[in-house]
Amino acid sequence: MRADAIRNLDAVLQTGARLLAEDPSTSMAAIAAEAGVDRRTVYRRFSSREALLEAVFHAKLDAVDEVFADARLETAPVAVALHRWVEGIIPVIRRLPVDPEQVPCDTEGHARMLGQRARFRGFVRRATEEGVFRADLPDTMVAPLLYRIIELVAVQFPDLEPAPASDLVVDTLLSGIGKS
Repeated sequence: MRADAIRNLDAVLQTGARLLAEDPSTSMAAIAAEAGVDRRTVYRRFSSREALLEAVFHAKLDAVDEVFADARLETAPVAVALHRWVEGIIPVIRRLPVDPEQVPCDTEGHARMLGQRARFRGFVRRATEEGVFRADLPDTMVAPLLYRIIELVAVQFPDLEPAPASDLVVDTLLSGIGKS
């Protein structure tokens, strides 16, 4: 792809993710206008809103895979891996704020998402075994709690750079909100 085509595609994906997250009935014409591209450009690439939403979902899966690779959850020290993962995932959430529940079920994408979740649960188990997370909490609590804190910080503090946002997320997760 040419550089301008890559920029246009990225603009359509990011704009589509944001607008469709806000209103799933947003028209392709509105997405094109907001992205600063011609409507034909969008339709040439995506036959429908659903096709665009699926492409956004796959772009998000690709970005999350990159975050996993950069964070080295299996090999880096837990605290380092956790900070890297949070610092990497915050821009992904900001750039592609699509909720997987909005996306029509596609077998390959759904399987990838489940694999990513399983991989992160493995990291949570490792962090628990190494004493970073409390062992008395249910297995199903830590990862969803972390996701919620990340999402809150990513959305509520959009101007906070990823590194300090990561510090805030990890400190809140590990220290809680109570006064010591």
